[in-house]
Amino acid sequence: MKNDPGRALIDKCFRELPVFRNLSDAHLTQLSRDFITQHVKKGEVIFYQSDVSNDLYIVLEGSVRASLMGEGGEELILTTFNKGDFFGEMSLLDGKPRSATIIAEEESMLGVLKRERLLRAIKNDPVIAIDLLSAVVQRLRMADSMIESLAFLDVSERVVKLFLQIARTTGEKDKNGFFRIKRLTHKELASHTGASREAITKVMKVLAFRKIIREEENYFLISPDAEKIAEKAI
Repeated sequence: MKNDPGRALIDKCFRELPVFRNLSDAHLTQLSRDFITQHVKKGEVIFYQSDVSNDLYIVLEGSVRASLMGEGGEELILTTFNKGDFFGEMSLLDGKPRSATIIAEEESMLGVLKRERLLRAIKNDPVIAIDLLSAVVQRLRMADSMIESLAFLDVSERVVKLFLQIARTTGEKDKNGFFRIKRLTHKELASHTGASREAITKVMKVLAFRKIIREEENYFLISPDAEKIAEKAI
């Protein structure tokens, strides 16, 4: 275990996760040791919606997405978890089946904690439960925001809002104020926004014409004016 790179990543992530920030060093060390590592390939399903499992996961390397899958194979992407993010807390807390399907966006390394180990840690350090509930509430607020977008925003507004969310979390700003984000396919944009691929194609043409976005090899460049545009219908 001494030279296990996964173990080193778990120890590092633990120090940075808000949900464990109030743990004593002794409890932090013990909980860190209770995690095991899991490698997943791009496109691999970590668990399916309605699966009966209740482990907690931390993304140590790579990224995964949480999605709702339709009977016809259509996908609605709820969110993406990147390095340092955790997921699976809802089933961990209530013991009920998974509420979404989790799929690896790229080759990733995960830290996995069994439910009984975390419940034991909570008994030793109850403040963990408060921080965990705070994280759950934040996720619920994000879900409310997504529902609001689907209900009240047109496709162009949803796309711009998505670009801005990605820009704020993983984007890099250039000297002209443009955000540079990873390029998404029209299929991926449709899955993220709950729109059809045809609608996405039309919207992307309009956004490009209005110079709100610019495509550059494997990236999108998002105009600094996107914030203003997102506040009104395009």
